[in-house]
Amino acid sequence: MNYFSNYSIFNSLSPQESDYLTKISVFQKKPKFSFLYLADEPSNHLLFLVKGQIKTGTHSGDGREIIKDIHHPFSIVGELGLVGEKSRNEFARALNEEVHYFTINIDNFKKLMQSNHQLCESILGMIGERLQRAESKLESLIFKDARARIIEFLKDSAIKTGRKVGFELLLKHCLTQQDIANITGTSRQTVTSVLNDLKKENLIHFNRRTILIRDVNTLK
Repeated sequence: MNYFSNYSIFNSLSPQESDYLTKISVFQKKPKFSFLYLADEPSNHLLFLVKGQIKTGTHSGDGREIIKDIHHPFSIVGELGLVGEKSRNEFARALNEEVHYFTINIDNFKKLMQSNHQLCESILGMIGERLQRAESKLESLIFKDARARIIEFLKDSAIKTGRKVGFELLLKHCLTQQDIANITGTSRQTVTSVLNDLKKENLIHFNRRTILIRDVNTLK
């Protein structure tokens, strides 16, 4: 429960429900770059990430990787199994560090939802947020050019997980430029070009593992 207390969806659990949650959860570790699940595998478990980062995505017909989302500690992955998904429509893979997470069987978690109305509402809200992110990404792909999509990704990532230093935001990450391209629907060459342009304009400074945004309000 020390780990699960970081998930706001469990704030409404009674002591008995909390005990049940700990009984049905299984702690697991995976080494860096390993798959937690693959597309077409059964959607029978939820994943609760407590350490490391995970990317979820698919592969196009020609084998190109398309990253749907990057999940940070205290994210929930695989939640579509709660709303009827029978087999995974995406993969989940660790990034460049070991990941720690809990798995909970979907049927067991549904039993917990049946006894707690607030938990159901929290899950619906979480899935609604996922749909909103997907719609926002689709609109971005349709209406925004490559530079705008890359900048939008940098700003969103820095706001969510960056550390504020005055007007600056320091984003520590474990993504390659190819990963950023796969997330933003661009090419690695385009990502390299845009990052270098932003650096020349003194809007950002970056190296292999960090990106410093000088002022998120002027980054555009």
